[in-house]
Amino acid sequence: MEISLTLTLLPEATYHRVAVAPDVELNVAVAGRGPAVVLLHGFPQTHLMWRHVAADLAADHTVICPDLRGYGASGKPAEEGEDTYSKRTMAADVVAAARILGHRRFALAGHDRGALVAMRAGLDHPDAVSHLLTLDVLPTLDMWDVLRGADAKVAWHLYLMAQPAGIPEPMIKATADSFFGSFLDGWTSDPQAIPARYREEYLRASREAVWSIVADYRATAGIDVAHDRADRSAGKVLPMPVTVMQQGWGAVLGYDAAALWGAWASDLHHVTFDGGHFMAEENPQAVVAALRDLMRR
Repeated sequence: MEISLTLTLLPEATYHRVAVAPDVELNVAVAGRGPAVVLLHGFPQTHLMWRHVAADLAADHTVICPDLRGYGASGKPAEEGEDTYSKRTMAADVVAAARILGHRRFALAGHDRGALVAMRAGLDHPDAVSHLLTLDVLPTLDMWDVLRGADAKVAWHLYLMAQPAGIPEPMIKATADSFFGSFLDGWTSDPQAIPARYREEYLRASREAVWSIVADYRATAGIDVAHDRADRSAGKVLPMPVTVMQQGWGAVLGYDAAALWGAWASDLHHVTFDGGHFMAEENPQAVVAALRDLMRR
């Protein structure tokens, strides 16, 4: 089902339907002129989460904000196999969309799910990604390794959506607004950062995409782990400058986030962020500053 856009990224943004696979079109907002920066949203959101960051960057960059495969107004193909929603496939979507729009090389930033796609794009397409910013995630392989015991309850939704097809989807669909809304409300330190009209848009988009969102998460408990393990065994790392911004969960859960990321990035700047999960909306100035600093490296 297509979702009509009641809100837009920026008043001056243009929207494109970009065919990235035979059966998948991405909904992509583009604004500004100059070197390209691609911004990937997280869960349970859409490209609209970048509105403040995009407004600043569009002054001197071409800002490209897609809805990821399976989210928002982008295509939601049936989960025909574990690769349909792998981060490898989703990263290839993003690289193809940028290329079709005329940009073979670009800086890339991702939040949450989008950060996992961005990391995979950096590993699989280093010639396309010049700089990489990730917001508030751990690499997939490390994330599963550090979630242990009672502390793993902070990521309960990961385990629910990892279950076989047909189990989590009807459960989530039955209480979609409560389910998705719990993350929008519980993961922010500033409720005013997500105004009611944006919150409702995120909820509307998510409840129309339950099956594909679950498929995305299911891939993260399966094929995405396999891809990360293969790269770890091969000694593959991100060769471009990387900045990671995260909350201080490492101290709570007993891991060194900077060290975990350092094993994946040869040129890493790690920042512990004082705020909620939705950084691009709660403190867009800090995100813009980090991204601009990164692109100067």
